[in-house]
Amino acid sequence: MRSIDLNADLGETVDGVATADDEAMFAVVSSASVACGGHAGDADSMRDAVRRAAARGVAVGAHPSYLDRPGFGRVALAVVPEVLRTQVREQIEALADAGALLRYVKPHGALYHSVGTDAAAADAVAAAIADVSDGLGRPLPVLGLRGEIARAAAERGLPFVREAFLDRGYLPTGDLVPRGAPGALLHDPEEVAARAVSLVRDGAATAVDGTRVRVDAASLCVHGDSPGAVAMARAVRAALDAAGVVVRSPW
Repeated sequence: MRSIDLNADLGETVDGVATADDEAMFAVVSSASVACGGHAGDADSMRDAVRRAAARGVAVGAHPSYLDRPGFGRVALAVVPEVLRTQVREQIEALADAGALLRYVKPHGALYHSVGTDAAAADAVAAAIADVSDGLGRPLPVLGLRGEIARAAAERGLPFVREAFLDRGYLPTGDLVPRGAPGALLHDPEEVAARAVSLVRDGAATAVDGTRVRVDAASLCVHGDSPGAVAMARAVRAALDAAGVVVRSPW
């Protein structure tokens, strides 16, 4: 039977207030990328996410970002590589200290996009993940799109797992439509669910111009803080179940 991972960015608490319905999302996903202090999250929210994940059998990944809580990590910052390495390593370690059995690492927001195109940023993030991996005695996989981070991960012996986005628009090139541009976000649960099935069956998604674009992925992401996130995630899970696709973590 075909299988796929379904992940969401969770634990994104800001000033003690959750930005998503984590309880509902943990009931649907197989992997949770947990905010670990850079853009959101604190010690309490990390411990809570670890508890929820354990109760639901959900794999936990670290979701580090630029240190940018005011901007929710969505603004690219100029950070010296060695400093970025330290910042990312400390975020991952903070989640481990909260009791997480770390399964993977997925950069957040602007950092996610930076490591796709910026070799220095990719090397710094991969080095941070390798640092933590050495302490754990096992390599932590990196979850991402493609580009420099895939190279940097491979050079450090870290498995790289590609993901696709269910609630983000795609350009004909296979890149994501920038946030704020027309078609950047999808909101219709039926459309998002149909994309999930298409990605598993055909390895393709429909771009904003109507063309079909190849998207190979082992994990599908639906953002926990998107409008209607729970409805979309539930629709995706129902559609995958109906299509005979097993939703499970690859970690």
